Amino acid sequence: MTLSDALEEEFDIAISTWWATAYSLFLLRAKRYASFVQSLEDRFYEPRESIERLSARLTLDLPVAFITEASWIAETLGELRADASVHLVRNGIDKQVFAPVDTIEPNIDEPLRVLIEGSPESWFKGLRPAIRAADKMKEPKRLTIVCPTFEGLEPKYASRAIGPVSQTELAAIYADTDVLVKLSRVEGMYGPPLEGFHRGATCVTTEVTGHDEYIEHGVNALICDWDDERGTAAQLDLLARDRELLARLRRGALATAREWPNWEQSSSNFAAALNAIAAEPAPDRLDYLPGMLLRLRIGLEKERGSRGYYRKLAADAGRWRRINSLPGLSQLFALRRAMKPRRTDSASER
Repeated sequence: MTLSDALEEEFDIAISTWWATAYSLFLLRAKRYASFVQSLEDRFYEPRESIERLSARLTLDLPVAFITEASWIAETLGELRADASVHLVRNGIDKQVFAPVDTIEPNIDEPLRVLIEGSPESWFKGLRPAIRAADKMKEPKRLTIVCPTFEGLEPKYASRAIGPVSQTELAAIYADTDVLVKLSRVEGMYGPPLEGFHRGATCVTTEVTGHDEYIEHGVNALICDWDDERGTAAQLDLLARDRELLARLRRGALATAREWPNWEQSSSNFAAALNAIAAEPAPDRLDYLPGMLLRLRIGLEKERGSRGYYRKLAADAGRWRRINSLPGLSQLFALRRAMKPRRTDSASER
């Protein structure tokens, strides 16, 4: 339904699923409000996109319960918002599409089958560095690149350049792959390697957030260093030479996939989280205003370049938390007094 249609109804729980949707969340009438957080979403923006970064950060101060799909996000939210309930629901895999293969067929004599997938339009996916790393390999390879668009990208080093593809087609490509190269800089749950695991592929990856949900170096994948294309190429060459290691990692990846929840199990856990949230007492919305206003002011001062005053505000953030026991109106007045520029501040700091 459209948002205007939803305004006519009342819900047990209203859930935002991306920072931009959180800004219309409280237009809806609901007994409880929640946010489904799939990453710390300000990290998807580069420093020059400061307005988007600030807007995404502010949504973490809302009076909501949180549902997330990765342990690192749950732990971070717990540290940022010790007052809020946080529910971890592991992201399920559609095992009708990404069905676990029965056995691993070792690749003994053929060139190493390398897959790189992602969008060149997303800076944090590391698509171009992955292609450059594969190009630096010394051993024979068969490189497949899967992209939704190849605009601005030259797949001249690829044996196959495919895309866009459906999920069913992607599952077939994974099944024809030995190793997925994924050099992401920002991830939430980090799904593509896990999809590849189900189809019998291992992975060479950075230590991106979310990798430790299921990736074990030397057990089901290899972990490479950041910004080390030659080192990544050396790991790929190792897999090309040591087919016993390659087969062992692929078997480990498949064993990991078989233990991972499917969509039905994940959906059941999500429903349990919603029931738990519905049973919790609703938070007082006024209690959350000071924290949001403080974060907004810090962000605006940082954007203006008022570094000295910004540092002072950030240093005082812990002290402002101690006024949370005051009624909401008292918090607002205390915060407003605290936000007034100090006359002793230098002009450059203001």
